Amino acid sequence: MTQTVESLFDTALERYKAGEAPADLIPVFKDICDRAPKSSPAWTCLAWLYLLEEKPSSAMKAAQKAVKLNPQDPQARVNLAVAMLETGQKGLRQHVDFAHQLMFVNPEWREEILSSIEDGFSRKPDWQSLAKVKSWLFPE
Repeated sequence: MTQTVESLFDTALERYKAGEAPADLIPVFKDICDRAPKSSPAWTCLAWLYLLEEKPSSAMKAAQKAVKLNPQDPQARVNLAVAMLETGQKGLRQHVDFAHQLMFVNPEWREEILSSIEDGFSRKPDWQSLAKVKSWLFPE
């Protein structure tokens, strides 16, 4: 029996939440992106996994696809901003500002982004570029 893309995605996300290593999940999310190339959430997750694994160029490509597919996704924008910081790209502030506006419009997104950032620090405690983006999104 073949799993649907949705069930593959849900299973992979649960594996991530259970603490499975990002390196083990990258091929799974790449497969999901190959099967469903217009799935912004899959590209967003793949970008995050690449960022956790110190692969900012791959993260940037995945995050760009996610933002192109769904410009209203603040997590995709955050991932793109972090990847841009890590690859020395310019123009990342527009993505941070847009994510900030989206979080203002929808308080649930604010909580999701904050939770995602905390997850990032739990997996990669000294993540400087994420700390910088967090300080822009959530100024003390």
